[in-house]
Amino acid sequence: MVIDVHTHIVPEHFPALGGRVAGDAWPYMDHIAPGEANVMISGRNFRTVVDRCWSVPRRLGDMPSEGTDQQVLSPMPELLAYNMSPTDCLELGKHLNETIARMISESPDKFYGLGAVPLQDPDLAAKELSAVKSMGLQGVEVLSNVNGENLGAAKYRGFFKEVERLGLAVFVHSQHPTFMDRVVGPEVLDNVLGFPIESGLAAASVITGGLLQDCPDLRICFSHGGGVFGLLLPRMEHVWSVRAPMREALAEAPSVTAKKLYYDDVFFDSRTLRYLLDMVGVSQVMVGSDYPFFMRHITPAKEFEELCLSQANAEAIASGNCLRFLGVS
Repeated sequence: MVIDVHTHIVPEHFPALGGRVAGDAWPYMDHIAPGEANVMISGRNFRTVVDRCWSVPRRLGDMPSEGTDQQVLSPMPELLAYNMSPTDCLELGKHLNETIARMISESPDKFYGLGAVPLQDPDLAAKELSAVKSMGLQGVEVLSNVNGENLGAAKYRGFFKEVERLGLAVFVHSQHPTFMDRVVGPEVLDNVLGFPIESGLAAASVITGGLLQDCPDLRICFSHGGGVFGLLLPRMEHVWSVRAPMREALAEAPSVTAKKLYYDDVFFDSRTLRYLLDMVGVSQVMVGSDYPFFMRHITPAKEFEELCLSQANAEAIASGNCLRFLGVS
């Protein structure tokens, strides 16, 4: 069995704007053809999507060619909308969570779910976690930074403690890189270059901020294999071993904490994935794809073959690690 931990949904429709303060930042779907719509945000088409974003039958039909048996559903990251007021973001998140719960109910043997909370207001987000759990979702998706602030910052500690208390999982997805003024080239590079750097910075902030020392049972996964984090880790480890300020700041070696985090395998190259496996261990890596915005470049079975994995290690990456991450094993 293969579970894809990294797939996204977009609802077929959004509630009307009504009297919300969000204005045109509130998303709506401009259906331009049967099974095709523009996701309109702030007066522009953020992305043109097709019905595999909301159609359970369409997703089920795609799974065989993807080489997967089950999916973990989470919102299209832009819809987490930390730029909105917390109350508007909360209402949008409730709609996303209800959409995911409905999709799961249509095929409960095929789907798990990660919901949305207004993390720009950590206290409000923490209060919403009980509702997320009561809907049958296994956790939440959060962005790699919250309007420019790192997840490892102290202000989010209470939120993560509540996640831990409720036994929920956290999936960290890269979005809104904070350094794009340094990137030269077309707009698409915010995804190509910005996302893996964002993921690496987010993972590093969790370690340098001491999050897992305060929340030792927290299950947190980083998208795109943690991006550049695997390359940052040896340098962090070396400085921790030779510089007293680093050791005073971190209760354990960065490599020890890194092996408690989870990562998907969205690297597009088995050599890079092999490096990650060597750094953090087979037990922390899961199958992902970014479906339906990316389709896998290689089936999991072929990837496992290229990596020369044992049957036990292949089964762990295929499903066992994901079930443990979700808290359902």
